Amino acid sequence: MEKKEVKHIGLRVSPEMHKKLVYIAGYDARNVNSLAMSLLYQCIRDFEKEHGTIKAEDLGE
Repeated sequence: MEKKEVKHIGLRVSPEMHKKLVYIAGYDARNVNSLAMSLLYQCIRDFEKEHGTIKAEDLGE
């Protein structure tokens, strides 16, 4: 994925949640961004498993 294709998502979390995310990410030798990406991919997989694959035409592309 080229850098210009990457979208930035700002996410506001409490300081306590941030510390917990850093802890969990460190447990798996990852950073918070890679942990969040893993969780987002899992969310998409779970959704598509239940509702079917999301196609490009569904996204208005």
